[in-house]
Amino acid sequence: MARWSDHLRTKFAGAPLKNVALRCGDFAQRGEFVLTETGIEGSLVYAASATVREAIATQGRAVIEVDLLPERTAEFVRDEVARPRGSRSMSTHLKSRLGLDGVKSALLHELLPRETFNDAAALAAAIKSLPITLVTARPIDEAISTAGGVRLDELDGACMLKRLPGVFCAGEMLDWEAPTGGYLLTASMASGFVAGRGAAAFIASTARR
Repeated sequence: MARWSDHLRTKFAGAPLKNVALRCGDFAQRGEFVLTETGIEGSLVYAASATVREAIATQGRAVIEVDLLPERTAEFVRDEVARPRGSRSMSTHLKSRLGLDGVKSALLHELLPRETFNDAAALAAAIKSLPITLVTARPIDEAISTAGGVRLDELDGACMLKRLPGVFCAGEMLDWEAPTGGYLLTASMASGFVAGRGAAAFIASTARR
């Protein structure tokens, strides 16, 4: 969750930031995410969630860096920003030279001091690495999926709890991370299959005793 101004929430909540790159700690990936009334969400945020969550837990916040133009080099962006703009506003200049407008432009104005727009080098650097501070995750009742669960080393090869024979765990009962919803579903069904087969074998072995 981030803290946006009323203007940004009113005008751009729900707007997607497409073709961007996100960095946080050791995480770095291209993709897209959506600006929300309370922060950001989407596939790229989902992929970075473990890193972001750990930073918030240990440091009280996570600072992600967003490259608004990952297909352009830092040198290209710097040179385009530094070109004379005449009587045009900086917003018009950025749209004309770099195609930056809409929510990307709004995010720059939201997060950067006004004086940065008078410094071509600083503005270009921010376009390639715009810091966004995240302070917390949304409440668990809003989550699509959650972190945590039963540790994998507590299970045997049939997904049965070592300490509680006859109790099997699968899917989101387990403590593991998935990069996207598709992988989450696949692994949940696969672990369910393993647990189901293990449960059947356990029942059969018990019946023979």
